[in-house]
This record gives sequence, structure tokens and C-alpha cells, in this order.
Amino acid sequence: MRRTISSGSRLEADYAYSRAVVDGDWVFVAGTTGMDYDTGEMSDDVVEQAEQTFRNIQRVLDEAGASIDDTARVQYTVTDRADMAAIAPVLARRFGAARPAATAVIAGLIDPRMKIEIEVTVRKRAAP
Repeated sequence: MRRTISSGSRLEADYAYSRAVVDGDWVFVAGTTGMDYDTGEMSDDVVEQAEQTFRNIQRVLDEAGASIDDTARVQYTVTDRADMAAIAPVLARRFGAARPAATAVIAGLIDPRMKIEIEVTVRKRAAP
């Protein structure tokens, strides 16, 4: 069974996408940034953006009944390759248990305030 999850972001409507798609045991989370969806604010600091990005992803995974520890694949997009060193401890802490297949891309993002975007693919584990 396929279902979509929305954060309510205007971008989702404008660009015709869902925050996540849940299809069976799989959860496909769209590229997620450090925007605080509750306040509309975004820090200038890449580490804080990374932390907020993971909070945003976790919110979606909670709704999908999944865990960050079940991440199979991740893509990081950063606007400045020098920021990879700054966010490495955040990535290690969040993905230490999962150790997903990963790709890092250096590219511009849709909003110039955005410094990082993370996309994950998660396979939900069967309940014990």
C-alpha cells in the first residue's frame, strides 16, 4: 500500500512532491533541509542546519513508523565542500548504527540560505 506524507511546506505544493512516500516496508524521504517547519526559520550555521534536517527527517520517519537506524541509503547535498568536515560528527552520530550507502553531492540548492539537504531511503524492520 502506498501513501504520502506532507510537512505542509508550500514548496511541496509548488513543486508537486511529497515529503515522503511510504510503499510497503520502504520509506522514501525527499531531500530535506534545515528549515524549521514550525517557525519558518533557518539557521545560518551549517551544523545547526544539519541538526534541524535530522529533526525534520525523524518527524517524517516517526509518522511512517520507521527509524533512522534502518536507513539503507542517504544522499547529502551541500553547497560548500568545506562544510562536509563540519557536519561529519553530526552524520556519524545520526548514522553510526545504520552505516547506510552514501553519496555526497556539492551543488546549489533552491534557497540560497540552504547549506545542506539530506535524502534518505529507509526499510522498516518487522516488529519483534
